[in-house]
Amino acid sequence: MTREARRAPEARVRWFGLWDSYFVICYLVTTGLVFTSGVPQGLRVVAIGALTLIVPWYAGLGRPLMLRHESDRRNTVFPVGLFVLFGVATAADLMSSFALFAVVPMLMMSLATRPALVLGVLGNLLPVTMMWLQGGAAGPAVLFVLLTSLLGIALSALLGLWIKRVVRQNKEHAALIEELRQNREQVARLSHQAGISAERERLAREIHDTLAQSLTSIISLVQAVDAEVEAAPAAARQHLALVGRVAKESLGEARAFVADRTPASLRESSLAQALRRQADGLTAQTGLLVRFAVEGDERPLPMAVNVVLLRAAQEAGTNVRKHADARAVDMVLRYGAGQVGLRVTDDGNGFDGAAASAAERDEERGAARRGESQGDGGGFGLRGMAARVAEIGGVMSVVSAPGAGTAVEVKVPLEEAADEER
Repeated sequence: MTREARRAPEARVRWFGLWDSYFVICYLVTTGLVFTSGVPQGLRVVAIGALTLIVPWYAGLGRPLMLRHESDRRNTVFPVGLFVLFGVATAADLMSSFALFAVVPMLMMSLATRPALVLGVLGNLLPVTMMWLQGGAAGPAVLFVLLTSLLGIALSALLGLWIKRVVRQNKEHAALIEELRQNREQVARLSHQAGISAERERLAREIHDTLAQSLTSIISLVQAVDAEVEAAPAAARQHLALVGRVAKESLGEARAFVADRTPASLRESSLAQALRRQADGLTAQTGLLVRFAVEGDERPLPMAVNVVLLRAAQEAGTNVRKHADARAVDMVLRYGAGQVGLRVTDDGNGFDGAAASAAERDEERGAARRGESQGDGGGFGLRGMAARVAEIGGVMSVVSAPGAGTAVEVKVPLEEAADEER
């Protein structure tokens, strides 16, 4: 339970501790006045006995009722019993009327406002009624007691309304604290779920961009080796050596990925060198003519930018190998004023962008109906690349048409990327 959730009941108990002290003082003062009054001893004993019975009546029934703010038949039983005991004490000795200073607040805390005010007025009229019924008091004394009772009625009404307002504010405060606690728990739960979803998305992208692509390359090379092992053993050995190199690089990527470190290909080389090795690897694996060039003055970049551009090149190369049926690929790294860009073009089959987007949406809806995640069947290609680029403030564009090849371009503003890196 949070500190705010504990504060409301603690404050209520603390407030009732002060009220308990006030109740005890009222009881001691009233019983002291009754003990020193001039009425016969038998009546004093009755008055003190009735006042004393109010104490366990309040402690056993009234106090738990007031603390819980519940509404049941005890809300009627307690105030009726309290009023009867007070009436008996006042009938025995008018000095018991000083107990009104404690009785009226208890009536207000245990009853609704209107019946509490009615009982409070009756309680204040009880002393003057008893004097009038006894008929032994002089007219001025009765008038004085009457005026005192009227003043008591006014004070009781004001005190009762104030107590009701305090109780209502305490309830509202407790409700607000509980709502705040629930909202905090919901925010924490949603943040936890969002963090899990983001981490799953990151893991899926990393696996797709590293291990999945490397495994695809290894499968293609193994198939080539199987076809060449008898007819062209020298070429088969070259492909086996390439399989070993790709597997070693994949192992390094996997270790870096698990440790959440810089990709192995960027750890000891620049982005341009890593992209050149990527181009050479694509040539070795597919036999395509892959040309790599650097435009502008090469300069250090934030690691987040290096990683995104490298992953974009890897994804573009995978798409060329799997779908393009191209003969040549051009990969250009451009350093411009305030930005850096990467452009990968091929002369392959190309595709209809609108049709591809519609098919992709259909695949997403089908996966959602089947309860599958995005990583269950792909879907981390161009979308994953675009998401990576957007995370560092960049933009990605894809231009393609059937039979006209494909051009993928990524542009990242260096100032925004640097801020993101910091």
